[in-house]
Amino acid sequence: MTGQTLELFQGCGEEQPDARSVRPVFLALYFLLGLAFGFVLSRSEVLSWFRIQEMFRFQSFRMYGIIGSAVVTAALSLALLKGFNVKALSGDQISVPAKTMENGIRYLLGGSIFGVGWALTGACPGPLVALIGNGVTVMIAAVLSALIGTWVYAWLRRWLPH
Repeated sequence: MTGQTLELFQGCGEEQPDARSVRPVFLALYFLLGLAFGFVLSRSEVLSWFRIQEMFRFQSFRMYGIIGSAVVTAALSLALLKGFNVKALSGDQISVPAKTMENGIRYLLGGSIFGVGWALTGACPGPLVALIGNGVTVMIAAVLSALIGTWVYAWLRRWLPH
């Protein structure tokens, strides 16, 4: 597969597929970074159902501190990328498009669905695969539910406000 490229999948509701491609060597790098990220999540107990329940019951600051530090890190990183005019490997300008609040109903509804799912499963969607890797096989149901929800969203997208 050396020298070949894998075409990116067409995004939900996009009219034109992205013409850029991903080299297999980058896929291996992304896989290794994902493994490292899963290891860090596991060792820091961010995957722990008990830690998540502590957060939702306001019994511990730990998860809020981790999430807050991630938000601060992301904000500083984006500010540095913008300040130094850093470009992606493809040469494209890195930018984050502005969001319009409008009446905010879509954010309220989406955030509520996300929060209910998080509270019911005891896991944010990000570490679901890492939880399965840690032997919490019941999370397979959560992964399948997330995939079904993604499919339903793609199917309903044209009728939803954007």
